[in-house]
Amino acid sequence: MVAKIKQTNPEPFKPVEVDPITLDIIENALKNARNEMDATLFRTAMSPGIREQGDAFPLIADHEGKMIVGQFGSFIDGFLKNYDGEIEEGDMIWLSDPYSCDGAISHNNDWLILLPIFRDGRLIGWSSHFGHQTDVGGKVPGSLPTDGNSIFQEGIRIPPVKIYKKGEFQKEMVDLVLHQVRMPAWCRSDLNALMASCRVAARRVHEICDRFGLDVYISATRELLARNHRAMKQLIETTVAEEKISFEDYVCDDGRGYGPYKIKCTMWREGSKVILDFDGTDPQSESSINFYLNENMFKMFFGIYMIMVFDPQILFNDGFYDLVDVRIPEGCLLKPKFPAALSCRTHALGRIFDVLGGLLGQRTPEFLNAAGFSSSPHLMYSGFDKNGEWFQLFQIGFGGIPGRPLGDGPDGHSLWPGFTNVPNEFLERYFPLRIERYETVPDSGGAGLNRGGNGILMAYRFLEEGTVSIHDDRWFTYPWGVNGGQPGMRSSKYIIRASGEKEILGAKVDDIPVKPDDVLYYITWGGGGWGNPLERDPELVALEVKRGLVTRQGAENNYGVILDADGRVDEAATKAKRKELADKIVTNEIFCFGPPIEELRANCEAETGLPAPKPPVWTRRAASAN
Repeated sequence: MVAKIKQTNPEPFKPVEVDPITLDIIENALKNARNEMDATLFRTAMSPGIREQGDAFPLIADHEGKMIVGQFGSFIDGFLKNYDGEIEEGDMIWLSDPYSCDGAISHNNDWLILLPIFRDGRLIGWSSHFGHQTDVGGKVPGSLPTDGNSIFQEGIRIPPVKIYKKGEFQKEMVDLVLHQVRMPAWCRSDLNALMASCRVAARRVHEICDRFGLDVYISATRELLARNHRAMKQLIETTVAEEKISFEDYVCDDGRGYGPYKIKCTMWREGSKVILDFDGTDPQSESSINFYLNENMFKMFFGIYMIMVFDPQILFNDGFYDLVDVRIPEGCLLKPKFPAALSCRTHALGRIFDVLGGLLGQRTPEFLNAAGFSSSPHLMYSGFDKNGEWFQLFQIGFGGIPGRPLGDGPDGHSLWPGFTNVPNEFLERYFPLRIERYETVPDSGGAGLNRGGNGILMAYRFLEEGTVSIHDDRWFTYPWGVNGGQPGMRSSKYIIRASGEKEILGAKVDDIPVKPDDVLYYITWGGGGWGNPLERDPELVALEVKRGLVTRQGAENNYGVILDADGRVDEAATKAKRKELADKIVTNEIFCFGPPIEELRANCEAETGLPAPKPPVWTRRAASAN
């Protein structure tokens, strides 16, 4: 199946020479239009995940569907290869089914809008935007069932359909979809906002063409892609070796008591092409932690890493994709077979960034970040308030950013570009809860010359009866440190009931009942540390103790810094303590993962209060066969 583009004007585009100043103006105009798409969306949407946190991803593409500006890679290629239909002027496409677009979006909650941009009867480009909906139906509020074993349990699946057909709005189809969701007003507003943002981008593209001419605009987009190709070709040839290197990391569990799940990637170069092979990644899960990883999306992740490390001035776009070969085995965690559940794919998505950093940084450890994109913690809280009105919260939390070559990781922040937290005032105004604590967790960031960012503790006091769901990771394995840096702290969750009873919760749980005055303590992981912690400036450690980012005990045990009663550095005692600790810090290995998996299993319940995850099904079957 390949989409058919109906153009009333078949005249080909005429290549023209574009001078550097004009190219720069067009590039920045497109960047501004991409930012305007976000501004339009955030000012119009209603769900806090989009409106307050920015959980949405825009792009502007050329006439072939290649992204010129954006941030998450092109969604359009997977759609074009799988859409068995005709596209013409006045159409607008809506979809949410990952299996219909090669995983360009990765679960049903992401609603994707695609707008073909026509001019004088010819297709000249695309604008596109997707955003996470608070609810799309399914078996649990939020539509992210941890125990789901089929995508049919995860809310309504929208195949590629025309929400506008030759300029006519398909109202009945929209009404049918919104009839299946728990928050139809929010979803309608978010949907309208996504469409409006795409139309804004289309207007800006036409304005550029009005100013410079269509042939100049098309030639400029081709040159922006070609320029990226030339730059990435040079980066790949000079920084990626022909010898194979591998890296692996784990998703801690599947929410059903099994894990951890391995993600493995091997990289090497053949000529000017880099190969990224996920052979060795564990088979797909029976639960919903599978991540249908689109190859082009991973190419963009790779490209962004290379650009940000070696040359941040390069505009990242789809121009270099033919230089990267991504191989993902069918039936593995990253390419599950239909109808595998996909709703809780965020944990594997987060782990992909840690794997990519560990893989690409091995040959240049001076540029290597520690682990920190450990998950994207979700909290859902829903029920009926005292007036009988339904309320439903979807919120993304943040953990510690990893220690980096150039400095400490920020405390309690997001690695997603542009993401922000939901303000506590917003939560308390619109939902029946109170934020009792919102603070950094001292010592949770891995110790290092450059400290890993601390995780955060959020204490939610519930004011109405309802249910909560929690989706997080890095509670079993540690966010690893690098170059002598130590691992970050693991995450944990528990409830103090109104009766005073403490209930420890797993990292992936649904439908936990809560009553008024129950308090949920939501503690996220810290980022791994970078470099030898005994080389950290003692005065800086003393300052962080004063600021509550490091404890006195942490300063002594992790950094070898001894403080006097007034909080000043005791230089003699510090020198002696650091000499004592020197033999305990391993500095000749790139990674510090913490205890091995079997040791973690043995100590899990004593350390976390939770049973260790059991080996996944295929592991048990293989052991039985042997």
